[in-house]
This record gives sequence, C-alpha cells and structure tokens, in this order.
Amino acid sequence: MYETILYEVSEGIAVVTLNRPDKFNAFTAVMNKEITDALKQAQKDADVRCIVLTGAGKAFNAGQDLSDVAGGGDVDYGAFLRDRYNPMILQFQKTEKPIIAAVNGVAAGAGMSVALACDIRLASEKASFVNAFVNIGLVPDSGGCYFLPRIVGIGKALELAMTGEKVTAEEALRIGLVNQVYPAESFMEDALAYARKLASLPTKGIGLIKRTMYKGLEMGLEETLEYEAFAQEAAGSTEDHKEGVTAFMEKRAPRFTGR
Repeated sequence: MYETILYEVSEGIAVVTLNRPDKFNAFTAVMNKEITDALKQAQKDADVRCIVLTGAGKAFNAGQDLSDVAGGGDVDYGAFLRDRYNPMILQFQKTEKPIIAAVNGVAAGAGMSVALACDIRLASEKASFVNAFVNIGLVPDSGGCYFLPRIVGIGKALELAMTGEKVTAEEALRIGLVNQVYPAESFMEDALAYARKLASLPTKGIGLIKRTMYKGLEMGLEETLEYEAFAQEAAGSTEDHKEGVTAFMEKRAPRFTGR
C-alpha cells in the first residue's frame, strides 16, 4: 500500500515506520504524502487509539533527501515547504489521537521537526537530535520554529537552531526535549508498552486534551477558559466519561473503549 513507510495496527496502536533505511529514512515527496495519508487513515480507524512514528534501521529521520532537490536549478523553498511539508505537519495537529515519536536514532533537520510535532517523544539511548538547517544556511522549518521554543524555551531553542550542535538522548531528556529515554536493546518494546498505556485511556478525551492545549498556546486566559468549557461539554458526553464515573463509584478499574 505504501512505498516509503510501513503501517501496522496491533493492540490499538498504529505503528508508522519510516522505511528508507539505506537513506537514513530521509524525506522524499512520496514519504511526505504517505505520512500524511497514514495519519488520516489512523484518525479514521476507530480501532486505532494511539500512533507511534519510528524509523527503520539506525536512524529515525535524517531530514530532507537533498538528492531529491539538487540538480534542478534554483529551488523555491517556500513553495517546496507549502506543497510538501506544511500539510504533513498540520496533519499531526489535526489527528486527535496521541502521537508518539519513537526516536530510535538520529533525528536531523526536518526529521527533528517532525519529532517535535508529535505529542510525546521517546528516545533510545543511542538517539540524537540535530537542528541541522543552519549548517546549510537555512532556517528551521516543518514547525521547528513553532514547537522547539515551546518545548525547551526560547533561549535553548535559539542556541540549538543557531549552532546546529548535536543533542544526545541524555541531554534531550535533561532539557525536556524528550519525555523518556530507554535502553537501545529494549527500545521498541519499551516504546510500545508506553503506547499501550495511552491506547487504554479515553481516546476521545485525549483528543480533546490535545486540541485544547494546542489552542491554548495561542489564546488568552479568557478564550482558553471558554474553550475548556466547550471541550468539557464534549468530553462529558462520551461513553468513556460515563465508564470512568461508574468505575469510580464501584471502586474498580475503568475499562475504557475509546468511545
């Protein structure tokens, strides 16, 4: 079904694997489109309650495949981003299910930006992050200038973007760039265990949390309070809310279904 990615669903988890290991999973136009399509597919599938994005081989994603743009004369990078990357990054936000970046190796350039666009980042101890754009005289794109300062703060974000220095998994955890670091030998097992936990929670409620928090980044307090009321009204009508209240009253663990 897909040329550059693998898509598998099991135990409520859609695992999207970037599958160009010989090119360190670097982006091409086809991969941009296929990731977007896979996120839309996962959003529509009621059986999917969590999404994991990872890479095949040693790398998570090395950024844009420069051979895909080199040799064709001057590149209109603005049009390039608007056509290939911006729709993909927006789809991460539109997908109202938790998205985990399982960063198994290097995440560089747009590969780092895509990891930032995910809701949660889990890293192998062998993972690293490189905001590599400055090394070829470019600006962080694919949401890099939006997500990075919001995750690590403006001072650290500017340092990483201006220097292009590599960030190890340990340092990424220290500065809040990733949520957890796991041993390389058990990385995917640990990442999937984390995903299974999220997949067992109220999926629609999590979708509303995601939507409301991201909107809250751009709104004032009064607007956010009103949007919280709207989101709470929607969450209160879900089956999982009813199950949660019933389980609490019956003093048992809730059995959420994602509905």
